[in-house]
Amino acid sequence: MSTHNLKEFSEFDRALVAALQEGLPLISEPYAQIANQLGVSEELVLERVASMKESGAIRRIAAVPNHRALGMRANGMSVWNIVDEDVERVGRMMGALDFVSHCYQRPRWMPTWPYNVFAMVHGKTREECLTLVKEIKALVGSSCKGHDVLFSTKTLKKTGLRLRRRGES
Repeated sequence: MSTHNLKEFSEFDRALVAALQEGLPLISEPYAQIANQLGVSEELVLERVASMKESGAIRRIAAVPNHRALGMRANGMSVWNIVDEDVERVGRMMGALDFVSHCYQRPRWMPTWPYNVFAMVHGKTREECLTLVKEIKALVGSSCKGHDVLFSTKTLKKTGLRLRRRGES
């Protein structure tokens, strides 16, 4: 996957991303409404979205559920010290689990922070989250040299990266 250079974004691309990042309208033809809002054809909107997805400028367009509103009141960031040569395999395995909303690699900060893989686990209770983390541990096996769970107490942000429009500070 190539990385799209944001400097190469046209004014239309910026306007399209700004419209998309606000969320798709909950109607039968959301791209037609966005096209109308931008004064272009729906075909152009769909073409540019596909092109930006192919280039990597947009990773995906997906629903962002509010886990707490869905009854998942316990959210635990499981942190893992995974053997370096197994990180990619283990990360893909963790990320494929239906109870993991996102999984990513981060650098260790030795000696204080030995964890290099993070996986957000959602459950109705802390106990359920801890049971799910035990499932992950069983799957990971000897690739894991240690783990912990950090529980959320508040939801502070529920959006992805926001592209600023030209002229905004």
